[in-house]
Amino acid sequence: MTTPSITLTRLDVQRLERLIDSLDDTLPGVIALQTELDRADTLVGHDEVPADVVTMNSRVHCREEISGKDYHLTLVYPKDANADEGKISILAPVGSALLGLKVGQHIDWPAPGGKTLKLNLLEVELQPAHGGDFPE
Repeated sequence: MTTPSITLTRLDVQRLERLIDSLDDTLPGVIALQTELDRADTLVGHDEVPADVVTMNSRVHCREEISGKDYHLTLVYPKDANADEGKISILAPVGSALLGLKVGQHIDWPAPGGKTLKLNLLEVELQPAHGGDFPE
């Protein structure tokens, strides 16, 4: 599994640690999220985060390397997840893997049936933290 360097905002880390504390820490999504939070290379203030880094509530454009299929996903808290609208929970494998990525990086996305898809981050279309909007 590829694990590129990631940058997180202190506000996202604070909120996500609160979320983790409220959940059963044996759930796979919780363990994966905690792993991502623990491995962050850089922590920045929400007003310092580069515009090309994925934060909570960011809308991103990714492309799957082999099929060339494009995905437009929004990284959200579990209560806001809606796959039909492309709103991916931070607790989903692709959600925790996207957090903190920078445009140009890629992740391995575990897909059903044991396959692994390689997703390239092409663009952060909207990053609320960069615009001064911090929805929880």
